[in-house]
Amino acid sequence: MMKIALFGATGAVGTRVLREALRRGHEVTAVVRDPARLPDSGSGTGAGALVVVRGDVLDPASVAATVAGHDVVVSAFGPGRGDPAALVTAAKALIGGVRSLGADAPAPRVVVVGGAGSLRTPGGAAVWDEAGVPAPVLALMHAHGDALDFLRTVPVEQVRWTCLSPAARIEPGERTGTYRLGLDDLVVDEEGRSRISTEDFAVALVDEVERDAHAGRRFTVAH
Repeated sequence: MMKIALFGATGAVGTRVLREALRRGHEVTAVVRDPARLPDSGSGTGAGALVVVRGDVLDPASVAATVAGHDVVVSAFGPGRGDPAALVTAAKALIGGVRSLGADAPAPRVVVVGGAGSLRTPGGAAVWDEAGVPAPVLALMHAHGDALDFLRTVPVEQVRWTCLSPAARIEPGERTGTYRLGLDDLVVDEEGRSRISTEDFAVALVDEVERDAHAGRRFTVAH
């Protein structure tokens, strides 16, 4: 059993990550601004233990206070209808908060949910360079890219971080427990489609939490 601090537990990805981690018997601390917003469906799933605490992923001091003593910090934070640049603020707060814990105890690893925009397509361009991407989606893609650029400046010897980008299309669906892996290239099927269910994305993320296979790297998954 691992101790996981989870930010963004009330979102579409975060609720699935919470469910998957509890299913596998992990101890999860859901760090939320408003505990009343946490869906009831997460707490009764699997053999794991759930603790809900109030905290702010945008505040390094709050991050430090809530993640101390955990093995892994997972951020499924999304800005919603707010400023996409909050993704960069969150990444910096996560790293700063973990760094501030000092060397008296092992620092938790950091696993961040990223975006697909900066992945390379089979044609060699980035997803965000494809024609027809709506401006709000484009802004969110580039904010995820900026957050990843920041993470890549963090020496893994200081904070052991990983970023997981989804397929080009991610939506609720079936949990099959299977997926294919990539690094900086979009994973596509025989017909050129890149898709994954939110449930299988959560499977891949919790697999990374358990295996620590991509320290200091971004990777991606798709069916």
